[in-house]
Amino acid sequence: MSNSRRRPRRGAGSGAGAPGRDELVSRSLQSAEHCIRAQDFGTAYAHYLLVLSLAPELKDDVKETFQYTLFRWAEELDALSRTQDLLGCYEQALELFPDDEVICNSMGEHLFRMGFRDEAAGYFHKAVKLNPDFSDAKENFYRVANWLVERWHFIMLNDTKRNTIYNAAIQKAVCLGSKSVLDIGAGTGILSMFAKRAGAHSVYACELSQTMYELACDVVAANKMEEGIKLLHMKSLDIEIPKHIPERVSLVVTETVDAGLFGEGIVESLIHAWEHLLLQPKTKGENGNCEKYGKVIPASAVIFGMAVECAEIRRHHRVGIKDIAGICLPTNVKFQSPAYSSVDTEETVEPYTTEKMSRVPGGYMALTESFEIMTVDFNNLQELKSLATRKPDKIGVPVTKEGILDAVVVWFVLQLDDEHSLCTSPSEESCWEQAVYPVHDLADYWIKPGDHMMMEVSCQDCYLRIQSISVFTSEHEMDVGKSFTKNKDLLSLGNEAELCSALANLQTSKPDAVEQTCVLETTEIALLNNIPYHEAFKMAMRKVLSSLTPEKLCQAMDAHCQDSDMSCGSGQSNSGQSASEPFYVLDVSEGFSILPIIAGTLGQVKPYSSVEKDQHRITLDLISEANHFPKETLEFWLRHGEDESAVLQRPKSDKLWSIIILDVIEPSGLIQQEIMEKAAISRCLLQSGGKIFPQYVLMFGLLVESQTLVEENAVQGTARTLGLNIAPFINQFQVPIRAFLDLSLLPCIPLSKPVELLRLDLMTPYLNTSNREVKVHICKSGQVTAIPFWYHLHLDDEIRLDTSSGASHWKQAAAVLDNPIQVEVGEELTLDVQHHKSNVSITVKR
Repeated sequence: MSNSRRRPRRGAGSGAGAPGRDELVSRSLQSAEHCIRAQDFGTAYAHYLLVLSLAPELKDDVKETFQYTLFRWAEELDALSRTQDLLGCYEQALELFPDDEVICNSMGEHLFRMGFRDEAAGYFHKAVKLNPDFSDAKENFYRVANWLVERWHFIMLNDTKRNTIYNAAIQKAVCLGSKSVLDIGAGTGILSMFAKRAGAHSVYACELSQTMYELACDVVAANKMEEGIKLLHMKSLDIEIPKHIPERVSLVVTETVDAGLFGEGIVESLIHAWEHLLLQPKTKGENGNCEKYGKVIPASAVIFGMAVECAEIRRHHRVGIKDIAGICLPTNVKFQSPAYSSVDTEETVEPYTTEKMSRVPGGYMALTESFEIMTVDFNNLQELKSLATRKPDKIGVPVTKEGILDAVVVWFVLQLDDEHSLCTSPSEESCWEQAVYPVHDLADYWIKPGDHMMMEVSCQDCYLRIQSISVFTSEHEMDVGKSFTKNKDLLSLGNEAELCSALANLQTSKPDAVEQTCVLETTEIALLNNIPYHEAFKMAMRKVLSSLTPEKLCQAMDAHCQDSDMSCGSGQSNSGQSASEPFYVLDVSEGFSILPIIAGTLGQVKPYSSVEKDQHRITLDLISEANHFPKETLEFWLRHGEDESAVLQRPKSDKLWSIIILDVIEPSGLIQQEIMEKAAISRCLLQSGGKIFPQYVLMFGLLVESQTLVEENAVQGTARTLGLNIAPFINQFQVPIRAFLDLSLLPCIPLSKPVELLRLDLMTPYLNTSNREVKVHICKSGQVTAIPFWYHLHLDDEIRLDTSSGASHWKQAAAVLDNPIQVEVGEELTLDVQHHKSNVSITVKR
């Protein structure tokens, strides 16, 4: 072994190579250190690469300095948008330090910011595996775990009924002779293992996700089936015979269906399978061994729909108010949710959202009977091919109940074979949600018995699309405005008088008015519909500005009140305000916000918005114009990459902000990342008496027993998966905090009263603590399985917002315990609440 250390390196040439190498290494190290002092991190990084390629034994000595240099150089590359160079640097670094959790975590952070969430999650997970105590990596991993292993995997694997029916259908097919099986979109590999256990000779399984593929490999090996199941890390569309599998198979099993049936690409993958991977199907009346023919499980599906009234869907997809805290929304601005489906769009946008309708807040009311939308035979190649090319089908549905038409809710019956089926309807207790198609662009959403709904349905771009919704009244006259998309055919309007009347009614704005469509996320629409939120901010901002210069604000407000009779939200008054400097207000809220415009109504205020999207800036300008704001009143404080300090700056070198509005809580119910760092910067930029909104945040929680949360967070043993050992492997990806919950409808039993868990003070940081112990009294016996939590955002001591209120655009979150704790009435538990950066952890002690 000692001789191996003296072997010359490749290219050393002679015995004099080692001293020459040592001198080059020494000079490169000196040059790297000089470059770091000169802030030339790119050159320093290149020197370190040379050093480590020549002298890998120095890895441990230069590791920390190398990391520092890499991270600083990566920041510069990121600022210059040199994405490929940045990723190349990290790939080089990971070749040198493949087991460095800090570099893995940093690589994940860059990928996440670039939008590569799956890849980022993989690096976070690797960092946590390398060092389970690395808190930064754990926080990053928990935040993206939903992309790494989506939460529906847990819910689906816990659905015993679904697993039993799939197992029975696969077992039947294999027993009838389908001995070679391909599992498309294998996930954990459960369907493949059903097939192998049923007696299939050859089982192949393909999975595109790197994480799920690796997970399936572990699961299959743990169940001692690795010799009988060949796992392929690829899309089924890329499988070739005989390169990947030796011959065509007799059975394809798949569950690549979403709430809208087609959204995971089942049609495209089955067309390819029938053309390239499956044996020919058995023709009707033909007898013979099933092994000679191809078939698919599921065999077919029937899609159903129902029109509903649902206030919760409405407030997330339609802006239903015209006045927000004194600001009028102009008629030439049209807000839409991303699920708005238009035949004119060139983008492939998912035309629906998903909801568990049985648990939607406020419930829903059916306005029609359920109706059949479409059937599809997965064992018929020609039918599958025609789906994407045939013209939309027109469907007419009678209205059976009076109400507001908010959406068409869609579900399906999945017929696995002639004996076994699964139904995803709202009335079924299953792991499935329903697809929700929000209705837009009707002149009148009120419908009644005797009316008829008309719609067009099709399968385009791998999605079920429901378009051109219109309503015929009981007098059989169609309302021109009741159309889901632009109606290109007006021939059925009736007589000439009706046509002229309809055209006259459509002319509602000035001929030269600029029409603007603004697409908002559903949470942004819900926020616009949240009147108490905007009124609270208006009141709190008025109080702060009044405290800064009471007499100036009073004069401005008097003038504003005089002008307000002329128009709603008349903007700023110019009287007596030109002599002094304005107040500066900065809104750094995430996404679309009209708070800067509301601030502009409060007198001599110069509001700044940090919205990023062009359509959002245009929309805010149109709203300002409609409310008679002087031009250039509202300014846009553009973000510069991810550098928050570039946003949180003074408007001028000699000016400070009067109010800075920060987003503290994400719509998911979690604390925003780096919020305390943003608050620290903000405090330095406030004028004397200026405020950050919210000034402080209180976090509340209570102890509950909830089997639903337990089952949605982890697979429960082997019974749910019919004896297969899957739980220990997928449960590695469970997260301690579940987000996007609606506490008002969460099936749970409260075991305590709400208690204050944490205080985040953005104005007075010395009041904050990273650790806190909270005593909780048990008021009902049971098993503590989770601690749901929410927040009170205090704009000041009197004005607060509750993230658990019915009008809130925020969801709630919950800490889910690994093991339930049995408690009795009168007991007292201690909660250890820890806050690190933006992550909150809660541990229960007796």
